[in-house]
Parts: sequence; C-alpha cells; structure tokens
Amino acid sequence: MAPNIRQDSNLWSPRGRGAPLPRPTRQAGSAVIRLLKVVHLSGDLRWGSADSARAGCKSASFYLECEFGRPGCSFPRSPFSPGAIARQRRRRRRTRICGFWVLGFGGVESKSEAKRGGDEGEMGFVSAVVGGAPVVLGQGAARRSLAGAALRKEERKTARVSNGRSRAVRICAVQAPEAPSQTVDSPVGGETILNKFSSRVTQPKSQGASQAILYGVGLTKDDMDKPQVGISSVWYEGNTCNMHLLKLSEAVKEGVREAGMVGFRFNTVGVSDAISMGTEGMCYSLQSRDLIADSIETVMAGQWYDGNISLPGCDKNMPGTVIAMGRLNRPSIMVYGGTIKPGIVGEKSYDIISAFQTYGEYVAGTLEEEERMSVLKNACPGAGACGGMYTANTMASAIEALGMSLPYSSSIPAEDPLKIEECKLAGKYLLELLKKDIKPRDIITRAALENAMVIVIALGGSTNAVLHLMAIARSVGLNLTLDDFQSVSDRVPFLADLKPSGKYVMEDLHKVGGVPAVLKYLLEKGFIDGSCLTVTGKTLAENLESCPPLSDGQKVFMPLETPMKKTGHIQILYGNVAPQGSVAKITGKEGLYFSGPARVFDGEEAMLAALSKNPQSFKGTVIIIKGEGPKGGPGMPEMLTPTSAIMGAGLGKDVALLTDGRFSGGSHGFVVGHICPEAQVGGPIGLVRDGDLITMDIEKRSINCDISDAEMERRRQEWVAPPLKATRGTLYKYIKTVKSASEGCVTDE
Repeated sequence: MAPNIRQDSNLWSPRGRGAPLPRPTRQAGSAVIRLLKVVHLSGDLRWGSADSARAGCKSASFYLECEFGRPGCSFPRSPFSPGAIARQRRRRRRTRICGFWVLGFGGVESKSEAKRGGDEGEMGFVSAVVGGAPVVLGQGAARRSLAGAALRKEERKTARVSNGRSRAVRICAVQAPEAPSQTVDSPVGGETILNKFSSRVTQPKSQGASQAILYGVGLTKDDMDKPQVGISSVWYEGNTCNMHLLKLSEAVKEGVREAGMVGFRFNTVGVSDAISMGTEGMCYSLQSRDLIADSIETVMAGQWYDGNISLPGCDKNMPGTVIAMGRLNRPSIMVYGGTIKPGIVGEKSYDIISAFQTYGEYVAGTLEEEERMSVLKNACPGAGACGGMYTANTMASAIEALGMSLPYSSSIPAEDPLKIEECKLAGKYLLELLKKDIKPRDIITRAALENAMVIVIALGGSTNAVLHLMAIARSVGLNLTLDDFQSVSDRVPFLADLKPSGKYVMEDLHKVGGVPAVLKYLLEKGFIDGSCLTVTGKTLAENLESCPPLSDGQKVFMPLETPMKKTGHIQILYGNVAPQGSVAKITGKEGLYFSGPARVFDGEEAMLAALSKNPQSFKGTVIIIKGEGPKGGPGMPEMLTPTSAIMGAGLGKDVALLTDGRFSGGSHGFVVGHICPEAQVGGPIGLVRDGDLITMDIEKRSINCDISDAEMERRRQEWVAPPLKATRGTLYKYIKTVKSASEGCVTDE
C-alpha cells in the first residue's frame, strides 16, 4: 500500500513530516516528463533539505536523472487527472533533455526518528512527477512497501509506481551530483553515450575554439566522436616510487588507443616521504594527498574527460587519486606503480627502513660508518614503492580490495613486465566501464570499504590507512569512523609476516599468489563480501574464481590456525589524553600494556637531539611528541625518524611513543598516534608535562594520564594556543581547511 501523500501543487512531502518544499521555479526548469535513471549507492541514509538541493544537492540522499520541460512548465494540481496527463504529454513534444535535477526530498532527520514513524509515509522519500503520476522512492519500511520505478530500455514509456511488478530501485545512501557545474544531457531511451562529457566540447558548433585546440594537438575528425580519457600520473624523477611512471603512462595511453579511445596524459604533484622524513618537508606530505585529488579533479572537470586512469606511486598518491575519482564519479581505474625489489648485499636483505634505522644503530655504537654507507647505497635498487607492508603497499592492497584497481595491481613489482601489460589492459577495462556506465560510487560502497579494512588488518598494514579510507569514504558521501576500524580489527586476525613487524616484503607475497590469493583465502573464510562490484565489471568473487590460491608451503601469509596475532594490530584507544580517539599499532611483539613517566617534546627534532645525547636515559619512559597534528605540524608529519631511531638504539621494547602526528607504515614498536584533539587546538596531549604517569592498556583500549580532572582543567585554563607555523601559502590554506585526524583530515568539508 502506497504511503499517504499530500497531493497539491507543491512537491509532495510525507504526511506530517518535513517542511513543505518550494514550488518549482522557472529557473529550475520544473515540469518533469520522464524519469530516466535513479543513481544509487550503498550506505547509511541521511536526508537533506530543500535548501541543500538548491545549493547543489550536497546532502541529498540520492539524485534523479530526468527529462524535464522548458522553464514555465508546472506540476498538475491533481497528479492523477487524465487531463493533466494529456497536457503533460502534449508539453513533452515541445521539450528537450535539459540534464540533472533533484526534484525534492523530505522526511525524517535520522534513522531513529524514522523508526518512530507511524506508517511508511513518515519514512522520508523523494518524489517526481512522471507522466503526471508521482513516483515515490523510499528507504527502510517505505522501500519494502514500494518497489520503486523502472524504465525498460526498449520501451520509452513513463515509469510507474509498482508493488513488485517492476524492478525495485534501492536507495540507501547519501549522494550528491558528481559535478554540479558539469551536468550533461541525459541519454534518450536509456542508451549509453560513451563520450557524454567530452562531447560537450567536441560536438557543438558553438565550441569552435575547443575543437581548434583539439585539432591542434593532433586529433582527427573521427577522434572527435571518441571517448576521451584523462591519464593522470604522479611522475617525477626525484623518487624511486615515481620515477618510472612516465614509462607506465605511455603503456596506458597505448592501451587506451587500442581500445578505440583518445588518451591525454597529465601530471600531478608528489612528495617523497622518504626524502622529506625528519625535516620540515614532511609537512607537505599529507597535504599532497588532497592537492593531488584537487588537481586531478580540476583537470578532469575542466577538460571534460569521460574517464580517468590514474598512475600513483608513493604513499599519499593512492588515496589522492581515488578521492578525485570519488568526487568526479566518472568511470575510473587506478593502476599502482608497483613495489620495489629488496636490496641484496651478500646474504643480507635491505629496504628503506633498514636505511632509517642506521641512525639509531650508529648512535648506539652498533654500526660502523662503512657498513652504514653500504646499507644506504643498496637499500633501494631500482624503481618502485618501499617494499614492506608500509603505507604505499597498504593502500594499493586496500584499493584493490575496494575494487578500484585490476587484480594483482597491488602486488606486481614495478619492474616486472606484467606491470606494463596491466597498464595496457587498463584501457580495455575502462571502455567496458564506460559502456556499462559503472562509476566509482557504484564500486566504493560500504561493503567494499569493509573489504578494504579487512585486507589492511590481515596484512598488518599502515595506520595511515585509517586516515585515507575515511577520506575516500567521504569523497563518495559515506562515513567511516574510528570505531568501524576497531570493529574490523576485533574480528579479523593479523596474518601476514611482512615488514616492518615481519621478515618478508611485497615481492615475496607476489611470488606466492599476490593480493588476489590473499583475498581468495579471506573470502573462503567468510571475512570479505564477494558480491561487491569492481573495475573489471565483475564482482570480487567472480574475479577471484580464476585466481590461483596461495602456494602450498608458503610462509608469507599465515593460516587462521597460526596467526601472527589473533586480532588486528590496529587498535583505537580513548581516554583523558585522547577523548576523541587515537590509533595504536600493536602487532603483538610490544605487549598489551605500558606505563611510565612522560618525556614531553615540542616536535621530533627536540626528541632526536635528546636521544642522540643519552639513549639509555629514555628506558621505561613514554615519549610524547606534541604539536605535530594536522594544524599544528602542520600536515601531521610522520614520526618514522624517531621510531626508527628508538628501534635502532635497541629501545623498541623499553619505550612507548605518543603523538598527535602520524606514523609511517614502516614504524613499529609501542606507538600511538592520531591523538585527538591535537595540541594546537587545546587537546589534552598538549597539557601533559614531564613526569606525568601515562598508562596505555590495549585490552581496555584506554590511554590515560594519571592526574585529576580538576588538574587537567586547571592546565587547560592556563593553556595558550601556540602560534601557527605557517601564515602564508599552501600550508596556511591547509591549516584553515583541514579536519581532525578522527575525520580523515579531509579539506573539502
């Protein structure tokens, strides 16, 4: 039975719920003739308001792709009137397809309020006039009551409200138009137009200058009808993670051309974490993630490209490219640049963390200068991202599990010939995505994000994944919280014997089956959802059917019976030091409890100077490095240099480190980061003093300073905000826009 809808000249709203929505205006182009498409995502429902619709549908639950009339058309007073339907049909013959428009939506403010509603009509809905009849699409009880609207491609007739006779339309997520300023004509009859964005500049005679430029760069008349693909590369020469991406982008462009499309390469920025680590340059690392996303979004939208293939290499590159894909919501694929090979000298194997730890070993007197130089010269033997399960390989694995890259993308080494083949294949798969109109928001669902979190936990991945997956979720209108990570960590064991806490590197994992073999194992054990869509156009389970399992006898990835740790290594801690949460990386070797007096430092440089003078004086202490948060750092620098120095000095089991900054994927030891609120905004970590007893209890998920609430409040009253470390330029803009670590450090909200 359909909900009780108030029928008047306004858009309908549920009985007794929601403010009446305004009458459509001439400027909006009001009278809707035919519903073409309902864009749907998975996730939590959140209803918006009429104001948000007018502002670009930023908080709309979903949007409708419609054919609507000229300005001046109006809704019929009686939507069921045969005369009204006839008038609308006559009007339709004089209309054209004008683009996207959210007709309106109303309803409850929360799910809990929805549950208190008296009937389905109070659940909240979106309404559209379709051939004179209202189509009401709901969620929860309303969704069960209404099957929704369906439009068959072969039958260009009006969609109708149905109770099961037509295909149901599921609406269950926050959704906004991918580019409100770039609405394009809807396809007539539902057929897919492959160049629906680029045709905006290649087809109209009024866009002569656009076409002249395209002819000038070498396009032919036939090319003007082909889809255009933006190939975004984070290539630059000054980093082993990225130095080969220009070559890979050539292979991608070749594959795009072979698929019958036009590819245009463009670059974005990058920062080498290894080079900037331990210096003020690290302030630009996390900031580069959002700069990468902004720049790809800018070029893709400004140039009207129909699809995107991105080539990232270093840590922040991967989330930056995928955030841009989520914002734009055009068919997209990420091709990971690949991992580096280990450096081999005699019987010893080195990687970038070996180089970082030489400082602590040198200070402690356990490493001679000649051997130190040998490590530095051999740790990075070629192209590729840092070899362990550090941030780059963590995010590449997570994004493959998310469905946004092709199978094996995350584990194929950078210099393996298979990487070139993957690049060429990307064009073929992107064409299929265009044909099927599969976009990032169809792939990045709540279930897919759960899969990504599972692989991060199972592989012992970087704590940076917490920040980045939250930011990726927000780019598609979904919400991940710290508690979501704790929930996954509670049910998924840590299974991979990979560096930094283990002994193998990503290339070793590739040799025994790669990330697809790991996903196949986790699917068989019931840890991941195989029904999630991927960039192959198939589900994750369908992709894994043809992938061989892990090699017999391999020791890189442990079975459930003998895990590295029975639960996940990422632990979310709360307490009077971190009332809004913190992220700990506990692999099992550090123990589950640490208590000691605080040694407080303003920044990592001060801590390193003290450590170099007397390493043994740190034994039994809790090192606190404050003022390194998103705003205070700024940019939430990684504390890899301090943790590497601690490990190199042989203090790994005798010292804990707390910070409002981040940790590299290469960090290990008893470390807790992402402490919120940060010191710069008055967080308790900035109020801790030398000698205060700090206790971390992983089983209780607590992190506390042993002082009274009254004393903490007294210190808060005395606290004075430190001056900002940047007052001009890109870092100042970052300080002004960045959210907290518990919100993913996003900059566009």
